[in-house]
Amino acid sequence: MKTRILFLLLACLALKLQALAQTPAPAGEPIELQTQKGTLKGTLLAPANGKRVPMVLILSGSGPTDRDGNNPAMKNNSLKLVAEELLAQEIASVRFDKRGIAESTSAAVSEFDLRFDHYVQDAADWIRKLKQDKRFTKVVVLGHSEGSLIGMMAARQAQADGFISVAGAGQSADKIIREQLQAQPPMVKDAAFPILDQLAQGKAVTDVNPMLAALFRPSVQPYLISWFKYDPQTEIKKLNVPILLVQGTQDLQVSTHEAQLLAAAAPKSKLVEIEHMNHVLKETSADRATNFGTYANPSLPLATPLMPAIVTFVKTIK
Repeated sequence: MKTRILFLLLACLALKLQALAQTPAPAGEPIELQTQKGTLKGTLLAPANGKRVPMVLILSGSGPTDRDGNNPAMKNNSLKLVAEELLAQEIASVRFDKRGIAESTSAAVSEFDLRFDHYVQDAADWIRKLKQDKRFTKVVVLGHSEGSLIGMMAARQAQADGFISVAGAGQSADKIIREQLQAQPPMVKDAAFPILDQLAQGKAVTDVNPMLAALFRPSVQPYLISWFKYDPQTEIKKLNVPILLVQGTQDLQVSTHEAQLLAAAAPKSKLVEIEHMNHVLKETSADRATNFGTYANPSLPLATPLMPAIVTFVKTIK
């Protein structure tokens, strides 16, 4: 009899675990921000228990990256996974498509007219909207990659309660691009570096080698100029809120040196370096092919130490 009962208990447990494994991820509810240039659309995930909880505004990285951390060329769901794990710890989140991206295409401006400050203003407006929502006890900004600089500037402008930089650069973007181009053949560097120098001085370049058009085409130069003028070390010094800096040791796009520069500029910040974590927040090896393979694998979980560090930080902000 005891054996039969034990078998039934184990069978019930197995069925329960199977049901949990098959439970779909929380879909969240739509949330919108009205701007003068159109509507920004996002996803709100919040506990259903009715309690007031902390809120994390998640900002995506550069290029056509959507609210989930994906772009048309690859899907990894990095930011979607961050939001879902926050929810599991009773922390609400909002993530949204930047203007011109995915469901926020109605808010697009022409490439020639787009400026870095547009993204900062959008993030600041989201912070203000969320701070007015009585469901949330505080609003913390989490910026990934380019979203780090956007987030630290918006957090100051809109008086967020805390700031988290994940894979954020510690130098102006022209210097980061220069470092990323160092591995290219001399002919590429010889053509690109003078353009970077001129754009960093706030001057457009009329003669761009066709092989560099994707990076320096005339229509994108105004945006680059508006981006290059901001130094993350200068901007993070202006923050008077708790700061968490998170950086993976296997990030091929942003090195641990960048996080250390931010930490030096903000001595009261907390720096967490996560072993084996790459730019899309997944665990990987030093092999470049393996590393890049994670960029298009949404089934991989987040690096194990990432969310405990973020959750602890958010919950300890007064």
